[in-house]
Amino acid sequence: MERFDDNKNIKTYKDKAILKRLLHYAKPVRLSLILSLCFTILLVMVDLLPAFLEGELVGILDSKTATAQEKTQFTILLVSSYAIVIAGAALLNYFNTMLLQKAGQKIVMTIRKEVFVKIEGLAIAQINATPVGKLVTRVTSDVNMVNELYTNVIVNLIRYILTILFVFIMMIIISPIITAYVLCVIPVLLIITLLFNKISRKQYRKVRGSVSNVNAFLSENLSGMKITQIFNQEPKKKLEFQQKNKELKMNSIKEVLIFGVFRPAIYVLFVVCQIIILWNGFSMVIAGTLESKNLVKFYQYNGQFFNPIQQLADQFNQLQSAFASSERIFEILDMKTQILDEEDAIELDHIEGKIEFDHVWFAYHEGNWILKDVTFTIEPKQTVAFVGATGAGKTTILALIVRNYEIQKGEIRIDGINVKKIKLESLRRHIGQMLQDVFLFSGTIKSNITMRDEQFTNEEVVEACKYVNASHFIEKLDKGYEYEVLERGNNFSSGQRQLLSFARTILHKPNIMILDEATANIDTETEVLIQDSLEKMMNVGTMLIVAHRLSTVQHADNIIVLHKGRIMEMGTHQDLLAKKGLYYNLYEIQYKNMEN
Repeated sequence: MERFDDNKNIKTYKDKAILKRLLHYAKPVRLSLILSLCFTILLVMVDLLPAFLEGELVGILDSKTATAQEKTQFTILLVSSYAIVIAGAALLNYFNTMLLQKAGQKIVMTIRKEVFVKIEGLAIAQINATPVGKLVTRVTSDVNMVNELYTNVIVNLIRYILTILFVFIMMIIISPIITAYVLCVIPVLLIITLLFNKISRKQYRKVRGSVSNVNAFLSENLSGMKITQIFNQEPKKKLEFQQKNKELKMNSIKEVLIFGVFRPAIYVLFVVCQIIILWNGFSMVIAGTLESKNLVKFYQYNGQFFNPIQQLADQFNQLQSAFASSERIFEILDMKTQILDEEDAIELDHIEGKIEFDHVWFAYHEGNWILKDVTFTIEPKQTVAFVGATGAGKTTILALIVRNYEIQKGEIRIDGINVKKIKLESLRRHIGQMLQDVFLFSGTIKSNITMRDEQFTNEEVVEACKYVNASHFIEKLDKGYEYEVLERGNNFSSGQRQLLSFARTILHKPNIMILDEATANIDTETEVLIQDSLEKMMNVGTMLIVAHRLSTVQHADNIIVLHKGRIMEMGTHQDLLAKKGLYYNLYEIQYKNMEN
């Protein structure tokens, strides 16, 4: 089973490939990004002014020909000009920031949507293979890291690179000789940067993986906190969390250490360059081959040359994190969905409800057959029950009908058409599923029944609830159908949640209905309502029932008895009792348990 592994990626991507895909998302906002680039170039040119003005100021103050009044006037002019330029730059920087943020949010919204839609389209088996917390990390945390790339990292990288380029040009203009000395340090700088890039990338992947593991642990254990408290497992869970938290801490510390070595190394090179400049610069000034104002400019430009390089370390930090997050996002987007519509799949406007299993074999894992040569036919409008011990394959049969999984051998047909030839959306639209573990979303009772589909009227919702006896408890609530549902429907009993799921199914008018242990763990009073609902629903369309309580399936038109993946018996309740086979034994066991 293909799954998302946070410690070892299924697929790694080269930086060039990642950047190419990320730039693809930028196409819709390319005009905004081009305009931002123009603003950035202007801002970089403004950043060069202070060093130039300081040098000119030193030159005029050092001048022996200019009068004191001329020096004062020139100083005021320089300072005033610089103040105006800085004010304009601040305003330009504001517009540039807003432009980037809006563009970045549009891009990130697109990526987040694509990731969510991709997860929605994955097969149930693929989703079940990955903890929910890790999937949530992909859609939220990892996408946010990519947002930083568009709104902060890329523009700063461009700004710092342009700064380095422009400063280097100014340094050559001022003194090619001293610039040549400075260039001797560049090879060492490049080697350090390349080593940092290689080592840090691996560490950033580990950090993102640790974050994902912590989120997955929290998601699972917060949902299961009730069980943890019932069994007094808080100390054990605390230790487990501490271990994952410690792993995240250690990986984060290693990340900081890598960065902590790189930046001081760059600073050492900067100091070496400053010494070179001062030593050679003073010698040239004394020799008369370099003006003092140009030495000041060169000295200041050298600071501007190395400062962006040090800042690039910060950007490399975020760039590596963004690339690591991008890898994890692309890992999902590139994942091949196991169940897809075939090219010639058809749309069904209506189905009668005939279901055929023709020598079906199925295994979740290769070689471990769950269903073995299963063959049966269910006629339209029939009610058929599947019974048998746990693991016999009952629920698996229901999952195969809606193509949650693909069979390895045989064929499944609905109305004579292979389910693989029917579009998934069309197939599932005609099938209603009512499961033992009813999932209710945050919202209102009405929104849960309609699944937020506004095509249903209030009258239709009320009618569906009355049909399945759900209106009995809904109308007693303060706000009725607008009553707020807590997370997972925790403010309702199991029976009430089940009745709501019945209403949800009936409202969508399926032609085939599936009940998988829908009457398990229900109190006696609610069971009476559910049994009455079931009798009504049997008239709606073909109904498939899986139930351990044989009292639930006694009125079925056909009962299929499964044992270890094979069909052992088929017939009505009375026929199977008369055979005194496996079904009879199951019935006897339940009957004796009820007597006891």
